[in-house]
Amino acid sequence: MPPEALHFTAMLFTDYQAAFGARIRDPKQAARPPGVPAKRMRVYEELLFNNLEGFLLSCYPVTRKLLGKRLWRQTVRRFFVEHRSHSPLFRDIPKAFLDWMASGAAQFATLPFLPEFMHYEWLELSVSITPEEVDPAAIDAHGDLLRGRPALHPTARLACYAYPVHQISPRFKPTAADGQTWCYLLFRDEDEAGQDDVRFILLNPLSAQLIALMCDHQPSGQEALAHLAGQNNPTQYEAFLQLGGELLRDLRKQGALLGTWRNQ
Repeated sequence: MPPEALHFTAMLFTDYQAAFGARIRDPKQAARPPGVPAKRMRVYEELLFNNLEGFLLSCYPVTRKLLGKRLWRQTVRRFFVEHRSHSPLFRDIPKAFLDWMASGAAQFATLPFLPEFMHYEWLELSVSITPEEVDPAAIDAHGDLLRGRPALHPTARLACYAYPVHQISPRFKPTAADGQTWCYLLFRDEDEAGQDDVRFILLNPLSAQLIALMCDHQPSGQEALAHLAGQNNPTQYEAFLQLGGELLRDLRKQGALLGTWRNQ
């Protein structure tokens, strides 16, 4: 076969692939490629869409309830039609969907909390699959949390929102933010059966500031609390230090702090 014929054949096959993919993404708008039986085409259309929806439902079960079945499927279909994936990993699909929603590709004026709530749902998945671990030998589980440098759980993630996302449900859909900042700490921990479970801690403002310091730096507990006291209430440093010490001990009891870092 001469080179021109090979090139022509390759172009035809490429066009056929593009048409086949377009039909799978958008069966209502894209024509079925010639030579493909309608019944067989429907199998591909349903299989790929259902697989995509399944990955998204595993991450956003409450979002689906908030939108309702019809709007949810319409939104997933739009994502399927418009989005072009840059990752071969199935686990990256929920984050791609989150970014697509946040970019303005889909807007829901009556659900102003939706971007934050979806991030909250996605964060649970992110924490559950992160491979981050810490060598137990690097941590003193019983170390002094004030003198030493508190060791935050390696899977811990701090997130702050304008909406109380832990309260949102089909029965509670706030129409506006309440002016507060709602902060949460998520981390992966073992339950009594030895299975990994994602835990959520609702933080007060002091706790959130303290966690943020430990995320960005590795100060001793006393250094962190002294810094916060200077920002919040420098005239009551001793009381602030005592309150902060109790907070650190409570975070260790809950599993968010593993202890203190050994000398590194």
